[in-house]
Amino acid sequence: MEDKKIMLQSVKEKQITARSGWPLLGVFVLISILMVVLFILDFADGLEAAITVIWIILLSIVTAAIKVIQPNQALLLVLFGKYYGTLSQPGFYMVNPFTTKKKISLKARTLNNEKQKVNDEDGNPIEIGVVVVWRVSDTALSSFAVEDFMEFVSTQTDSSIRNVARQYPYDISAEGTNALSLRGSSEEVSKVLKDELQQRVDIAGIEIMEARISHLAYASEIAAAMLQRQQAAAIIAARKMIVEGAVGMVEMALEKLSEKKVVELDEERKAQMVSNLLVVLCGDKASQPVINTSSVY
Repeated sequence: MEDKKIMLQSVKEKQITARSGWPLLGVFVLISILMVVLFILDFADGLEAAITVIWIILLSIVTAAIKVIQPNQALLLVLFGKYYGTLSQPGFYMVNPFTTKKKISLKARTLNNEKQKVNDEDGNPIEIGVVVVWRVSDTALSSFAVEDFMEFVSTQTDSSIRNVARQYPYDISAEGTNALSLRGSSEEVSKVLKDELQQRVDIAGIEIMEARISHLAYASEIAAAMLQRQQAAAIIAARKMIVEGAVGMVEMALEKLSEKKVVELDEERKAQMVSNLLVVLCGDKASQPVINTSSVY
């Protein structure tokens, strides 16, 4: 762990400043004009080859020293194998011509992770896809800490998806034992996924701006069975609500009849009334009225 910390500190990004490139460009243009004039007026008799060599050397220096940095772009400089610094302010600059230069985009990038088959908390195979929005926050770490930071983000995203998916069920169970699920708690799951992915890519100087589930479904081999299970759970929940409502209505009816003394019912008649009302209220089809013209006994 200590070795890892030392390595990260040694390549931490260092912001540097550079001079404007316009003066050097202006000097080069003036020298080029002067050389053209010398050739035209033939003032440099016998020195054409030397002048040409000098002009080529100046052109090489100008080309290596003058760099243009666009908005949301950084220029990483390495001098003789040692990290020199990073220019991240847009502009026209003159830098050390002997440094090795690498332009790195600081723009937000989108990783559309292909849907992959993983297991949820209950062990059910599911298909899940994630969209990750990220950017380079430390050019030194992204260049020196990992081999390819784009591939690194993609690989760590796959690993994070599998780990987070194992922590939650696809959907809340019928008993409601788990308050969070992949399908019903997308905001919470996305936050957990973002935090875990951020921890994994910190070593590469990457900032995770957003991570959201873009595709979620049961795997094809169990999709039909899980659909039947969901339908059964929905029917049970609906029946439970109907029964609770019917019991409340029966209770209210008995209380009103007793309160207003509409009719005196013994326990047997109350039981028969409760049975009839529950059949009417809980039945799937409309009930047919039956008129009783004789005593109930």
